Amino acid sequence: MTQPWVSVVVSTYNRAHTLRNAIECLLKQDFDPTQFEIVIVDNNSTDGTREAVGSLQQRAPRLRYMFEPRQGASYGRNTGILAARAATIAFTDDDVRVSTNWVSTIVTALTQHPEVACVGGRVLPSWNGTWPAWLTREHWGPLALMDYGNLPIYVTAQRRLCLITANAAYRREVFDRIGMFSPLVQTIGRSVATEDHEILLRLWKAGGQGLYWPALVVAADLEPERMRPAYHRRWHLRHGRALALMHDEAIERTTVGRFLGVPAHMYRAAFASVVAWLRATAGRDAEAALRHEFRLWSCLGFVVTRWRELLHNWKRPTA
Repeated sequence: MTQPWVSVVVSTYNRAHTLRNAIECLLKQDFDPTQFEIVIVDNNSTDGTREAVGSLQQRAPRLRYMFEPRQGASYGRNTGILAARAATIAFTDDDVRVSTNWVSTIVTALTQHPEVACVGGRVLPSWNGTWPAWLTREHWGPLALMDYGNLPIYVTAQRRLCLITANAAYRREVFDRIGMFSPLVQTIGRSVATEDHEILLRLWKAGGQGLYWPALVVAADLEPERMRPAYHRRWHLRHGRALALMHDEAIERTTVGRFLGVPAHMYRAAFASVVAWLRATAGRDAEAALRHEFRLWSCLGFVVTRWRELLHNWKRPTA
């Protein structure tokens, strides 16, 4: 196989049952099959992932299998980046079905916009059950869904939208310039993290920009567990923790100061969330109560993580 134009990287963990459908969609692209490759990174799965990929390789020589024993999405994607042979590296997930023009749309967007380092698009839900009334688009984050509208948008330090790797592509030179995905804030198993956001922070800091391209569309399967408030509570707690670990300049900026390593506005946000939650609960507005409660869990994850960091630094012996 000659050097491809696009390398598609899929890091997978114990989802052999959905991975096959994800690969089948990638094999049905309207793009020249000799011009793109598919790199499946088995992130230490214990199910039939290896066998599922092997059965498809018999009719798809451009499908490659890699094994990464270190658990974590960043480890998996980074292994895929190192194995990829193309100048454009696209990412999707093992529970996602891409559209038939997915690869060609990536090539079109990056060709038409040489000024951008990466491109991302919509991640829409695939769900046949009853949709909970409280689960509006405001709560799409924990579902790893994304839709910023029908117009292209430059994603910059001033327009800080996140392009999630369920549906994104990067020029290889980006990783050479700013590094790959961070294991510090990576998704492990089914736990949420912010590796997608963190790499964009480094890109913006280096003066780069991304592009939201609405014609780039995928559909994500939703597990029943993720449609319940309990899952969203856990997600927001872990998300707050990951935000604290990133030390994002926009969050760290404060005009009031800090207390115990936490910007003062985070305490203010937590207090406001408690007050708003109490009011909504008293007024029997269940949807508003959940919204404020989720915000409170995020603040709690952030604050507790910073307290732990501070305590760890206090205990660290001095030279």
